[in-house]
Amino acid sequence: MNFSEVFKLSSLLCKFSPDGKYLASCVQYRLVVRDASTLQICQLYTCLDQIQHIEWSADSLFILCALYKRGLVQVWSLEQPEWHCKIDEGSAGLVASCWSPDGRHILNTTEFHLRITVWSLCTKSVSYIKYPKACQQGITFTRDGRYLALAERRDCKDYVSILVCSDWQLLRYKILLYALDGRLLSAFCAYERSLGIKSVAWSPSSQFLAVGSYDGKVRILNHVTWKMITEFGHPATINNPKIVVYKEAEKSPPLVLGRLAFPPPRAAAGPLSSMESEYEVASVPVSLQTLKPAADRANPRIGIGALAFSPDNCFLATRSDSVPSAVWIWDIQKLRLLAVLEQLSAVRCFQWDPRQARLAICTGGSKVYLWSPAGCVSVQVPGEGGLQVLSVCWHLSGDSLAVLSKDRFCLCFLETEQGVGTAFGQAGDHT
Repeated sequence: MNFSEVFKLSSLLCKFSPDGKYLASCVQYRLVVRDASTLQICQLYTCLDQIQHIEWSADSLFILCALYKRGLVQVWSLEQPEWHCKIDEGSAGLVASCWSPDGRHILNTTEFHLRITVWSLCTKSVSYIKYPKACQQGITFTRDGRYLALAERRDCKDYVSILVCSDWQLLRYKILLYALDGRLLSAFCAYERSLGIKSVAWSPSSQFLAVGSYDGKVRILNHVTWKMITEFGHPATINNPKIVVYKEAEKSPPLVLGRLAFPPPRAAAGPLSSMESEYEVASVPVSLQTLKPAADRANPRIGIGALAFSPDNCFLATRSDSVPSAVWIWDIQKLRLLAVLEQLSAVRCFQWDPRQARLAICTGGSKVYLWSPAGCVSVQVPGEGGLQVLSVCWHLSGDSLAVLSKDRFCLCFLETEQGVGTAFGQAGDHT
């Protein structure tokens, strides 16, 4: 595993292009586009103010920069660097901006979620979508880009509407699980009179739908009958000896006789995030560290906060917000818990390698953790002052991984030989 040099970065703004050829990053009001393999600068664009959000078009030909404070979106072309587009929402303001799947329309959400404005780069036409709901993920497209599902808030009620992307008009169907021809496929409710669904993830094959709820369970639905085929609980104690529990442990430096100093030198007494660590296989029963939510506060930290399927549909990774330092790995073929990784700190993010069953995890420290069916490893990220890893982003080939902190990033290059053991390298082997 090798790392590139560390580059400056603003607010986690670092994204690979969909075709994997380029890597875009931002430093205040400048947009830097680099070659993903050599990291040489290909294009440098200057925006009118500090950039708060960037996003590639699906064909990797355009990139938008959202300047939320100014209510502006600037669009740049890689094929024609002299061409650019500026979209000004004016007094309506701007809180979110994204591409449509065709890469020729931009959807801007105005302040207070009053409306979504759809701008066409081809015809310069404008369409409006009313009543978008103020939520974390209120917009999603079908894979073929023909339809848009939108969360709405109308008349003090929540709705999910389907719009046709050719004219941005409502398909006239209220949905829970609907076919595109309008047939209601299923209405799923895990339980009643309590907080309900918190997270949802499709398997890459679309055969399974994983539904995470506030009761700390994941329900797996099948795509034929839309019935639940199993549910996964997340107990605080692991008793089954068939489940492998990996516990991150601080790696003690070797002692050298005659060189033991009290107190330890400043470098040795640094924060936990900068110390080396390793995984130990714990013997069951194992009690995981739990977090007791505040009962008198809104949005309690309970339930399944994150879940994702591996690209081969064989595994599902989950995180329960009441056990924030653990990642659960489920075997979808056998419908059972396979492994649990308990970290020393709360898990901030995890993401699957797009090519194989390999999971990258970060906890806000200076390490990246990798799991595969063969085992797991803790890797120290080099860098002066320690790179506090808040997020990770895989290249589409799975050969490299962007490691992001609040204001910096670097690339992690993984070995490409077949087999996870050689792909990971040995624990502690890095440059």
